[in-house]
Amino acid sequence: MKAYFTNYIQQLQATLGSVPTEQLEHILEKFKDAAAKEQQVFTFGNGGSAMSASHFVTDLGKGSSDKMTKRFRCISLNDNVGWLTALGNDYSYDDIFVRQLMNLARPGDLAFTMSVSGNSPNLVKAVEWAKQNGVYTIALLGGQRGALTNLVDYPVVIDSKHYARVEDVHMSICHMISFAFIEHPLG
Repeated sequence: MKAYFTNYIQQLQATLGSVPTEQLEHILEKFKDAAAKEQQVFTFGNGGSAMSASHFVTDLGKGSSDKMTKRFRCISLNDNVGWLTALGNDYSYDDIFVRQLMNLARPGDLAFTMSVSGNSPNLVKAVEWAKQNGVYTIALLGGQRGALTNLVDYPVVIDSKHYARVEDVHMSICHMISFAFIEHPLG
């Protein structure tokens, strides 16, 4: 098993090494602008990406905001289990994010999603609605790219198709963004 773990770590390091840091600067600026303009930030995803979306909002809402003049107005659309299950039951699982955005999002807000496949119907539907309603969209994606690559305003593709490694790198990007505010206060 040592060889397996060593190989996994080496491949994870290679995947991390391929992160396009110039794209992270753009994302950081979008988050900085959202905070300065008191725009709402929405995060969402499925499975492991759902947990990363929740984790990211925690880091932004607490740690990052504690270092800023204007705090982040942020929410993970994964966190209201009652609302999620009502939407899934009464409409469709494809509607669990878009219907929340319909209630909460305003033009100028920021929708941030993560998806290894880039093809989840509930993410695609939410991004389509967001774009039609003036909400800026960012997606962290895996090497499969998927439909979200061409839908969002700003895609960041991690060139791997290994679910765990892509999710590891997505969470690392979320940490880099939130800790940029914590370790280098930007406003």
